[in-house]
Amino acid sequence: MIVVHHLENSRSLRILWMLEELGLDYEVKHYARNKKTQLAPPELLEVHPLGKSPVLEDNGVVVAETGAILEYLLAQYDKEGAFKPADPLSKEGMSYSYWLHSCEGSLMPFLVMTKVFQSIKQAPMPFFIKPVAKAIASKVEKSYIAPSLKRHFEYIESILCHQDWFAGEQFSAADVQMSFPLEAASKSMAGQYPYIESWLERIHTRPAWQAAHKKGGPYEFVK
Repeated sequence: MIVVHHLENSRSLRILWMLEELGLDYEVKHYARNKKTQLAPPELLEVHPLGKSPVLEDNGVVVAETGAILEYLLAQYDKEGAFKPADPLSKEGMSYSYWLHSCEGSLMPFLVMTKVFQSIKQAPMPFFIKPVAKAIASKVEKSYIAPSLKRHFEYIESILCHQDWFAGEQFSAADVQMSFPLEAASKSMAGQYPYIESWLERIHTRPAWQAAHKKGGPYEFVK
């Protein structure tokens, strides 16, 4: 039996979605975040040394990291190649590989930094330090993080204006991978990128996406 260690409000929902697309049976072990710190609970350290989610167990095999889990699932269960281009060196195959890896390697760090600097501005601290901390955080957001995110979103928009999915005209695991950052940022970029919004509407109509959300439990996308 496949087991997914699923942390609430996290990237691990993508693994449930991929399992649904593959039509596989699986068990979900739910973990709640610490209400004060929003960090994963210590119980996840018993599953993986880093104490992070997602982690997938499959008949004694333990796989961590979303991209690695997606690649494992496709290698193990997608024998007909329904969720990745057949030729890895084709235009579609190269696009698939790029988006599968750039999601966490290039885009997500800026979204994480956004969350970190927002937390800094809201954190309790001595009154005489707070204005300085807020000013520094705002400066970093305005001069570095926001322009970098804008560049990423404009690039994604330029891709999706020519094709329905990230690997071309075929839905793939690259779309599953890219779902988290684009859904997480959807409120902040509302009305600015119509092709990204159309893509989000397309993934939300997929029965597997809907089933994954039901099994994953309440979900809140955080800017």
